[in-house]
Order: sequence, then C-alpha cells, then structure tokens
Amino acid sequence: MALSSTTSRVAAVQMVSGADVAANLAQAEPLIAQAAGEGATLVLLPENFGLMGLHARDKIAVREPDGDGMQQAFLSATARRHRITLIGGSVPIACDDPARIKQALLVYGPDGARIARYDKIHLFRFTQGDENYDESKTISAGATTQSIVADCGRVGLSICYDVRFPELYRSYSDLTLIVVPAAFTVPTGAAHWETLLRARAIENQCYVLAAAQGGTHPGGRRTWGHSMLVDPWGEIVAQHVDGLGVVVGDIDRARIADVRARLPALAHRTL
Repeated sequence: MALSSTTSRVAAVQMVSGADVAANLAQAEPLIAQAAGEGATLVLLPENFGLMGLHARDKIAVREPDGDGMQQAFLSATARRHRITLIGGSVPIACDDPARIKQALLVYGPDGARIARYDKIHLFRFTQGDENYDESKTISAGATTQSIVADCGRVGLSICYDVRFPELYRSYSDLTLIVVPAAFTVPTGAAHWETLLRARAIENQCYVLAAAQGGTHPGGRRTWGHSMLVDPWGEIVAQHVDGLGVVVGDIDRARIADVRARLPALAHRTL
C-alpha cells in the first residue's frame, strides 16, 4: 500500500547478539533486508548489535578506529545495498583511554556515507542479586547531543540508559522521532521499559522507535526485548516481544500535528 505524503515507514530490528561479531552481522542482515522489503526507509539496530560478549571488557578487544572496521563497513554497505538510512545502535569506537571505548551510535545514509555519530552520554549502573553492571568501567561517556534529518523529519539520537533522562530530549527541537537502541536487563525492562518509552513520546509529542536485544546471551545474561514503535499520544503502534524479529510502522506527521494542535503542551513550556 502506498504511503501518504505525510507518512514515512520505519523499522526496529530486535536481535539476540552473541560473542562473535561476524555471526551477529550475519544475524542482522536478513532482518534488515526484511524491514527494507516491507518499505522501511529508516532501520534501527539495537545497542551492542555487533557484540554481546561474556564480559563487559570483551568490547575492548573488538573496538574499531573511527571510520574503519568490520561493523562500520557492514553498516555502510548494508545501507547502500538497501537504499535506506541505517542506524547502528552502538559500535565500540576507540578513544584516548586504552581501557575504555566510546559507545557510538552511527548513522549511514542510502548512499552508504556516514551522516552522524552520537556517543552515549549516560552510563548504566545497576546492582540486583547476581546482576552487577557499571558501564563507566569500560565506556568513556559522550558529552554532545546529536540529531539528524531523515525522510520522516528530525530524529533525536540516544542509546538505552539515556531514555531515563528526559532533559536530554528537551535539548532537541521539533522532533518527529526519537530512536532508542537498547539492551535492557530483564528486571529493569519489566519494571520500566514501556513506561519510559511511552513517557518520552507523550512529553515530546513525537514518535519513539526502540530496538532492543531480546533473549539469552553468552554467559546467561538475559535482555528484555519488547522492541516497539510508540506514537505521539503514547499508544504502541507495533511491538515484538522476544527473540529475533522486526517491528515495522509508519511515522505520520499529520498525526503529530493533530496531537500538538489538540494538546499544545510544547507551546506551553515556560522552562
């Protein structure tokens, strides 16, 4: 079915990445092809799509120099092959600290050229039972927000734990879409994932597209999944709960305009 002049199709790819980069890229490729085949012009991969290792430090061993490496070459070639905007949820990029990496979201256009890089600003820390995470031990935090203009309009970039910080998204203006690639734990996902995504959509009166890791990874780590597209009224347009899959849905700029006209909350901001 043809899309209207105010509508663009987007997709989120849900993965269960493991400890082998080449195998993970092979897992991602048919899912991206499926999304493109269903008409998506923007496709989002989850955080850590290229590697979910046995240990947090495993990402150091596969870090890539900025502009070169297996994951970056894959993103560029795949975006060009399918003529899409492809967002790699995170790629471990080398930084000045040899013990850490930058958790970098990378965006490639339909011609295969990179058009944006966003380094994860907020670093996850969580302890519950046997689960103990502290990203600051292996990741150097970013400091600058980043957005792009795609077919659907202005897109605000973020990664996973960023979704808990609404002020990040307030720094953007006139957003059509927020992307949230993620690898949420099961406890935090079950408690907060849907609530946070719907809240970001409601308060910014825009769509939110979230691509998640969703399954059991090497070493027994489990991620929550539930990749989804949420509309500016906070309604879930489409969702994939567990395991490999693709969420496809339409961004309707007329829907955004209608919500903002009926409830002009953004115009009422005083701070």
